[in-house]
Amino acid sequence: MEFKNNAFEKLEDRGFVFQTTHLEETKKILKSKPVTFYIGIDPTADDLHIGHFFGLRMARILQDCGHKCIVLVGGATALIGDPSNKSDMRKILSKSEVERNAREIKSILNRFVKLDGDNPAIIVDNADWLKEATYIDFLRDIGIHFNVSEMLSKDLYKNRLKQGGLTFMEMGYMLMQAFDFVHLNDKFNCVLQIGGSDQWGNIVAGTELSRKMNFLSQSQRPLMMGLTCPLLTNADGVKMGKTEKGTLWVSREKTSAFDFFQHFVNCLDADVERLLRFFTEIEISEIKKMCSEDIVKAKRLMAFEVTKLIHGESEAKLAQETAKALFGGNNLNISTVPTEEIKNTGSINILDFLASLSIINSKGEARRLIEQGGIVIDDIKKTNVNEIIDLSKKEFLVKKGKKVFIKVIVK
Repeated sequence: MEFKNNAFEKLEDRGFVFQTTHLEETKKILKSKPVTFYIGIDPTADDLHIGHFFGLRMARILQDCGHKCIVLVGGATALIGDPSNKSDMRKILSKSEVERNAREIKSILNRFVKLDGDNPAIIVDNADWLKEATYIDFLRDIGIHFNVSEMLSKDLYKNRLKQGGLTFMEMGYMLMQAFDFVHLNDKFNCVLQIGGSDQWGNIVAGTELSRKMNFLSQSQRPLMMGLTCPLLTNADGVKMGKTEKGTLWVSREKTSAFDFFQHFVNCLDADVERLLRFFTEIEISEIKKMCSEDIVKAKRLMAFEVTKLIHGESEAKLAQETAKALFGGNNLNISTVPTEEIKNTGSINILDFLASLSIINSKGEARRLIEQGGIVIDDIKKTNVNEIIDLSKKEFLVKKGKKVFIKVIVK
């Protein structure tokens, strides 16, 4: 009997399918019965960014279709660092930093996958089993199955090797992730690993490790498969998730709901249909119709829906109303504007004032914007680069160009 939901077909229609280790087998198993799958996240920061959200969106679709979700928080692998797509070695984090980051990430995963109710996801940490493995036993049991020449031919190592900086420690990352997959298969009957396409080499290593261990021991572990989604890039091929303030984080303490909303409102027209496919449940035919009839309206809807997924409906509505008030000529409620604090020094040159804000990269940029008429403070266009700002006012509304603004509070 066919399973009630064809998850693979839905992922394919929505644009999530990029690479599969076993295409036909993956299609068949996702269509025929509930299976257990996992997605891994290394706690290299105390928050998740939009790239994590994209992968977790794929996990949620599988979960909603009835498949069992495991989210692996890599408390052990984060101590090593994934060399994928890195020209230099990642910053080495202390054990306490990784543990703190892992706690923070676990606390916000309920925004993306269901952790209670019907078919809840399981959260695991690979530190729980990898820290117990002895070095010699791990090399004998797992390292024996990895050929160094084959590993160095993989893109994730080949690019680092060209820079002459690949370390033995980083070489171990693939072995650890591959073992994670085998461990989850043994403990939870996990048969599918999903992730971004940058994880392809690591995912394939897990499926191959299982096959080699089966052959060596003549065991009957089931076929283990890998499925990746494309990296979240715009129509020009540029990786999404970078703002003028840096990474687009999901925590409103790091990226406000308004900044999150504005990031997507300002995306390329060519990206709107793809983003609506990724982040909404709107029928594909309706998405195509909206984008062909009114791309601006479709873009605003997309920005609202993405923000709602991350921050909730009330925050998304507030961001939407703030943008409408600011850019639509209505009265702006300044309490809804993203804020930043600066120290009260009595008075300050306008270039120094602007350069102290996160929306301005340097005094040179501040000077150029003033000369071009691109800076407005409290509805007054600034034209004098030698102007002195009196900080006794305590609060300012600064606009950079037409679409970037910030409330400055003087402490």
